[in-house]
Amino acid sequence: MGLCDGRAVIVTGAGRGIGRAHALAFAAEGAAVVVNELDAEAGGQVVRDILAAGGRAVGNADDVADWEGAGRLVRTALESFGRLDVLVNNAGFVRDRMLAGMGEDEWDSVVRVHLKGHFAPLRHAVDHWRSESKAGRRPDARVINTTSGAGLMGSIGQANYVAAKAGIAGLTVIAAAELARYGVTVNAIAPAARTRMTEVAFADMMAVPESGFDAMAPENVSPLVVWLGSTQSGDVTGRVFEVEGGRVGVADGWQHGAVTDKGARWLPGE
Repeated sequence: MGLCDGRAVIVTGAGRGIGRAHALAFAAEGAAVVVNELDAEAGGQVVRDILAAGGRAVGNADDVADWEGAGRLVRTALESFGRLDVLVNNAGFVRDRMLAGMGEDEWDSVVRVHLKGHFAPLRHAVDHWRSESKAGRRPDARVINTTSGAGLMGSIGQANYVAAKAGIAGLTVIAAAELARYGVTVNAIAPAARTRMTEVAFADMMAVPESGFDAMAPENVSPLVVWLGSTQSGDVTGRVFEVEGGRVGVADGWQHGAVTDKGARWLPGE
């Protein structure tokens, strides 16, 4: 018995890196997987790998930040597997530049893929889950979003990426609160792992060690994501998990600080 037997999962950006690791890990635990990847060849290879291992998978090459494309992605799961239990929003890319030199397109493209690319599939999935709930078939559904340490703590030279990833963390919190009534939990991960994005920006840190534990292997992130996608995680929602190597932590988020109350309007010089 696998942890996700009988569940249908969408993983976006699943052709390489962390997304690929997620798709393979879900399939290994019994889930049927929609492998979303703009690069159809890369996505197709992941589908073939899952099928060769005896799993169930189909490919989808839609742009997750395109409204109609996100709708087709959700319908792919419903038409292929008859259900949708888990949405893993993972797709993204970077266009790093210092703020003083960043162009409008560099800002728009990164925010579009990360932030709208999370919202659009989520919104279409919610349509299905809400309908199921109202029909008396309460889902036991999961959403796992992907923010980053940069989105939580900031990263110089990545204003567009940081803004998008911080927005994803905020989206996670409010979506968890709003969707609980429909049987949907929403969490996020902030992973540190080797991808095409991080190999360039953090080459030394991401290098494969000659021996011992490879802390930056993307496969280290996926066990947490699979658990969050399983029926075992139903009491966990609205949280952001930091995961790197063998380390897993919970980000506390913004906290109210000390307050000084004058009891009247402050003057500028006070």
